Amino acid sequence: MAGWADKLNDAVAHSAVGRYFQLEGSGHRRERKNTRFTTELRAGLTIFFAMAYIISVNASIISDSGGTCVCNGTPSDPTCDADAEYMNCVYEVKLNMIMATSIISMISSILIGLFANLPLGMAPGMGLNAYFTYTIVGYHGSGNVSYQTALAAVFLEGIIFLILSIFGVRQWLARVIPMSIKVAMGCGIGLYLCFIGLQSSAGIGLVRLDLSTLVTLGGCPDAALDENGVCQWGHMESPTLYMGFLGLILMSLLLMFRVRGAILMAIVAIAITSWPRNSPITYFPYTDSGNNMFDYFKKVVTVHNLDAVLGKFNFDFTTKEIWIALVTFLYVDILDTTGTMYSMARYGGFTDKTGDFEHSTWAFVGDACCVTIGSCFGSSSCTAFVESGAGIAEGGRTGITAITVAFGFFISIFFSPIFASFPPWSTGPALIIVGSMMTSSVRNINWDYPGDAIPSFITMAVMPFTYSIAYGVIGGIFAYIIINGTVLIIDKASRGRIHPDYSMREDWWTAVMSRSFVPLWIRYLIAKARGQEFDWHQDELDFDDDEIIEPDTETPTVIVESEELETISSRGRNEKL
Repeated sequence: MAGWADKLNDAVAHSAVGRYFQLEGSGHRRERKNTRFTTELRAGLTIFFAMAYIISVNASIISDSGGTCVCNGTPSDPTCDADAEYMNCVYEVKLNMIMATSIISMISSILIGLFANLPLGMAPGMGLNAYFTYTIVGYHGSGNVSYQTALAAVFLEGIIFLILSIFGVRQWLARVIPMSIKVAMGCGIGLYLCFIGLQSSAGIGLVRLDLSTLVTLGGCPDAALDENGVCQWGHMESPTLYMGFLGLILMSLLLMFRVRGAILMAIVAIAITSWPRNSPITYFPYTDSGNNMFDYFKKVVTVHNLDAVLGKFNFDFTTKEIWIALVTFLYVDILDTTGTMYSMARYGGFTDKTGDFEHSTWAFVGDACCVTIGSCFGSSSCTAFVESGAGIAEGGRTGITAITVAFGFFISIFFSPIFASFPPWSTGPALIIVGSMMTSSVRNINWDYPGDAIPSFITMAVMPFTYSIAYGVIGGIFAYIIINGTVLIIDKASRGRIHPDYSMREDWWTAVMSRSFVPLWIRYLIAKARGQEFDWHQDELDFDDDEIIEPDTETPTVIVESEELETISSRGRNEKL
């Protein structure tokens, strides 16, 4: 088996496909070390199973908006919850969205894999879909903006993103963020992933709502929950919680013994054991919702139409609410995606010394196209998923991983009943494991200088506590500007007599300013206009592996699969005086 796999890896590496995706041994001028075709496939499957929950979750959230259904509310039932005809229409929207989510995720993952060569899974973003549904459109259309108009705002957002990406604005934002904050973004996403994995909606259910302290120890059976989802009794008594613990332990042991596909194997094993109905750990209890899920699960193969969601636009921008929504979509999505993509790129090892990452222009252009595509299929903004870290941990480093994710979503178009039935306690442990891996880079933050350390800590802490990557990035950047800006003003006003010890400060701007902020294609046009020769690879000469870096005693070692990869600290701080 190993010999067959080695032959396949060598054949693909020496083909045009291997060269395009920069596989090791392909002869590409910038091969990605330790990349194998079979490893990329396994990593893609891991990402797919880790994020397959989005098929059903996104459909449930978007359908709560009511979609194109018309609610004629009454004083006693303003949101039409008791209207059987309306609720049947909403259920039809949900079935449409299950199919649409799979198609959106498939197309988006292909784009990011082919054009940006990044191992990222793309799908409608969690958080943004909730904002779209419950804040903009409102539950069952109770907001000030219609579903069709909100989709038009998302479509316009994608067009604006595309323009910003082409002219390098999004890449500029990725570069000017201080290095310690960028490292903290990855750590914060790790904590954010762990928090998701500990909850019940997409995790093992250890953490539950508490009306006094916001969160508390959960793990209670569904029968113990009140109308707000607060545990009334039975803490730590839920059988599915212990299935989540089992999955977590299984993944940990398999990773310790360096078993290939450890995360994927554990996810599938826990999911399969949760499908029988005559079990206390079943994903299909004998309730109305359980019966509906099981009826859908039994179909195994089905293809649903998209009549209720495809191309449902209304370009009516006469209300101030839609402009507020558009601006909010823009700044939240741009920071969310920038933070996620940079953190995943850094985790995978293909960021450069200027604070950018490889193929960033194509990545952001592809992301902008994905936003527009998502709106065409009736969904909120599509973005890079933090669950991609699970595949990177499995060894995924190229766009082949993303295309494998896309293949998984393609299969789910036909087998959506199966892939929509992976319980959260099977995928939650993967999020916790990946969260622990991503936070390992916390040691690379410059903790010796408060001007770097405090904004970095704020970035890390705000992400899980606000359930938003974007808010964490905003908090860290504002803290950095206020703290260090005040120090600079005092320094200048006192003519250098009053200032902190700068010797511990991180010097991130030297590398950032060493490369032009003008997009490559504009530099090409300028060179052509001046009759000068142009080097299309001029921005590829700043990666850490272009020079030999002497190891030091503080360089951490990260184990991915059976290979040890040294992660070079990119603090770039000044020498201590």
